[in-house]
Amino acid sequence: MKNILFVASEGVPFVKTGGLADVVGSLPKCIDKKYFDVRVILPKYACIKQELKDKMEYVTHFYMDFHWKNEYVGVMKAEVEGVKYYFIDDEMYFGGPTVYGNDPLYEIERYAYFCKAALSVLPVIDFHPDLIHCHDWQTGLIPVYLKERFAGGEFYRGIKTVMTIHNLKFQGKWSVKAVMDITGLPGYYFTSDKLEAYKDANLLKGGLVYADAITTVSATYAQEIRTSFYGEGLDGLLNARAGDLRGIVNGIDTDDFNPETDKYLKYPYNAINFRKEKVKNKKALQEELGLDVNEKTMMIGLVSRLTDQKGFDLIAYVMDELCQDDVQIVVLGTGEEQYENMFRHFDWKYSGRVSANIYYSDELSHKIYGSCDAFLMPSLFEPCGLSQLMALRYGTVPIVRETGGLKDTVEPYNEYENKGTGFSFVNYNAHEMLATIRYAEHVYYDNKREWNKIIDRGMAADFSWQASAAKYQEMYMWLCPDYDAK
Repeated sequence: MKNILFVASEGVPFVKTGGLADVVGSLPKCIDKKYFDVRVILPKYACIKQELKDKMEYVTHFYMDFHWKNEYVGVMKAEVEGVKYYFIDDEMYFGGPTVYGNDPLYEIERYAYFCKAALSVLPVIDFHPDLIHCHDWQTGLIPVYLKERFAGGEFYRGIKTVMTIHNLKFQGKWSVKAVMDITGLPGYYFTSDKLEAYKDANLLKGGLVYADAITTVSATYAQEIRTSFYGEGLDGLLNARAGDLRGIVNGIDTDDFNPETDKYLKYPYNAINFRKEKVKNKKALQEELGLDVNEKTMMIGLVSRLTDQKGFDLIAYVMDELCQDDVQIVVLGTGEEQYENMFRHFDWKYSGRVSANIYYSDELSHKIYGSCDAFLMPSLFEPCGLSQLMALRYGTVPIVRETGGLKDTVEPYNEYENKGTGFSFVNYNAHEMLATIRYAEHVYYDNKREWNKIIDRGMAADFSWQASAAKYQEMYMWLCPDYDAK
């Protein structure tokens, strides 16, 4: 039996701001409990819902030397779906109204405290991990502290670390002097081959230098971040560590996203009866959103943050041309003002064919997945992406740009070999995107049999967490070679 500890700044069901929380909440449940004891440490934020706080029980508290003072460390625990969670409790650092704040230096201080507390608590809860799985910059100091002040302790001997990059854009950067003062790390650690990058201290870089292995959330993104375009200034380091870097695509919760049991769908369906049943959801959504009710019109969905990263500058460039085609476009999301207003304008200009829903609704997102014929995701970069996985699950054919997780999860349609689960284009170019959408329209209108086969293949693909968990287990076994699977 191997002990695995997840340390992260957020995790479902307790706290969520993005996809990181889904990974931290879903993956431990799917790791094989015969061979691994997986536990999770999170901060105990004041903004966690009260009913979830009520599940926590007090374990102990102690005081820890941090940032020139004795700092309180409270320890709480809870068990959810067979996974033990521990919470680091300190109202000074985690008592705010939101998960993350706006002061970057204070964020570094909070998560430096969290990293040190997470390591200090292990003997107290009597859990010796063989491996600590760290997530994003907020936990970047754990591999560093393990090599520094915790290295001498008998309890900490032999602990391996994995650093997972969910989004390389966020790195935890500030001046060397301030970070040295907060962390208590000596100057030896703040050189260009360790925590220093471009004259600043960089917490994520520290984690990437000292971790035993590095993962990110898709195989293509693992390749892309080794280039200067996607590397966010760390491509040199990631190339140097290429042998320890691997990409494992995220999964989705196949119970939450299941067209057969989805409570938001008026007409549930599955891979066998979607030809008859799915179209009923389409007509219901057309009615609900005030679109022209016509089951034959191709309906394209978008559920997204409306930002440049998601490719909305491409859509803006060709939206008028696209609206000349026999298609309907349903948009759900919020983001940059220019894109919110663009979709409002086209909703007004092409009333009955474009529906702009500039807000977020879980219910409407499920209806879009369960009603549309195609789903558009022309991202500039996409570490993993989950929307395309949900679209495949619901038999809504993805049209994507070949980047990151989109390239790894959507196989482009090949009419000569009868292969593919969606449509894709390579270059970040608006007319290349438009040509790909029009190719999809052609198959939809002129070769319905082939279109339905694309749906069959997409709905049969396995993007459950079980498939991802098997790959993580393989990595844990590789890192802990004395693994005994008897």
